[in-house]
Amino acid sequence: MGIIIGIDVGISTTKIVGIRNGKVSAPIRITAADPITSLFGAFGKYLHDNDIELKDVEHVMLTGVGAAYIEQPIYGLPTSKSEEFIADGLGARYESKLDHSIVVSMGTGTSFVKCNGDEMRHIGGIGVGGGTLAGLSRIMLNTSDIKAVAAMAKQGNIRNIDLTIGDISAIPVPGLTMDTTASNFARAQSDASKEDIAAGLIHMVLQSIGSAAWLASLGSDIRDFVLIGNLSLLPQCKEVFPALETLYDIRFHIPKYSQYCTAIGAALDYNRIKKQQLI
Repeated sequence: MGIIIGIDVGISTTKIVGIRNGKVSAPIRITAADPITSLFGAFGKYLHDNDIELKDVEHVMLTGVGAAYIEQPIYGLPTSKSEEFIADGLGARYESKLDHSIVVSMGTGTSFVKCNGDEMRHIGGIGVGGGTLAGLSRIMLNTSDIKAVAAMAKQGNIRNIDLTIGDISAIPVPGLTMDTTASNFARAQSDASKEDIAAGLIHMVLQSIGSAAWLASLGSDIRDFVLIGNLSLLPQCKEVFPALETLYDIRFHIPKYSQYCTAIGAALDYNRIKKQQLI
């Protein structure tokens, strides 16, 4: 059996992985000016870096918003498309080893996919995500470089930005800890430092995503949430999500290849597509 290539095509960023004999091989990420350039750049680099020849590739699976721009086989290879939400679920399940969870895909916005065994179902989403963080950082910090914002936030003090339950109540509120955020940015002053603002922005985005994920689980018995996408790499995830775990009595998981889960899922979707289309 040859290698199955999974490619998550964004508008400017493409992620690519190979799966052979059930094992993920050296995922990479490429950024370019447009999805076509990004896709072919990533594909060529992946083959070169891993010493793979075209004849070694059994099938190429595409997913992501940029996949809509691709209508022809990649380098003449058999090529199919995987629905992005199914790819999210398959990749997160493979990486987390959890069969019963909600996948929280933190992209430009955030989507929620309920996974129950082999059933992957999109249950909603919110318009808060990496695009929100980049846009607000562009306005408030004069940069949309998320890595730079994260580094800046490490030097900031969230207590200068957010209002907590302890700030507004002398006694604990039932179900809430004294350090639970009562209002994002409520303490911010006009002369707040860029470092404090960066911390506030990241905390606001991640807290909003985590709380929305918990709300999406209400009415079910799901207690596990798998975080995927580029925002899952933010160091602040290790601060924000454990606090939400305590608050809501739930568990957040960040797999090893969290940013590549959608590409991994696309490759894994090959067998399902093969059965459906007899490709």
